[in-house]
Amino acid sequence: MKPNFTKSNNELIPVIIQDSNTNIVLMLGYMNDEAFEKTNTEKRVTFFSRSKNRLWTKGEESGHFLDVQEIKLDCDQDTLLIKVKPTGPTCHTGSDTCFNEKNEPTDFLKKLEQIIENRKNKPSENSYTSSLFAKGINKIAQKVGEEAVELVIEAKDSNEELFKNEAADLIFHYLVLLSAKGYGIKDIEKVLKERQANS
Repeated sequence: MKPNFTKSNNELIPVIIQDSNTNIVLMLGYMNDEAFEKTNTEKRVTFFSRSKNRLWTKGEESGHFLDVQEIKLDCDQDTLLIKVKPTGPTCHTGSDTCFNEKNEPTDFLKKLEQIIENRKNKPSENSYTSSLFAKGINKIAQKVGEEAVELVIEAKDSNEELFKNEAADLIFHYLVLLSAKGYGIKDIEKVLKERQANS
């Protein structure tokens, strides 16, 4: 894969940055050949900054890097789509995306996944989620088992609120377990879709 940088006078091509987990478009930047090679080698997005007139690794000041998951080149070889795992907010305003809030995830579970991932990558002493990650995979798996048992118990009773709360607890701890194992909802969705296709 080799982009054609000679199509523009300044030898820059547009780069669309997309969250690999939510598919939300995070920002648009530009790359020259050097920025592309650096990005492709280090697996962390580096742009060519038109205002600074130099290479600029996203997050070099804020620490909010864009870790590359996949790079795609369009049919004309003059535009890149890079799917990333952001390590924090992408926009300088503190927002997840540089576009308006209508572009925020509408799926609450996907948004919750982002929060959980952030608690894993940037632990906080006051965060219950961070404390789970600190205790390790065995403790996280144990919590999922405990919550599953509690949900089964509540399912046999008629208290709807307790049942829904236990269901919420199970889903939350399940998402934490997925994150701890390096997976997300999209990976489970893929398995379910494959099963559906074969059913």
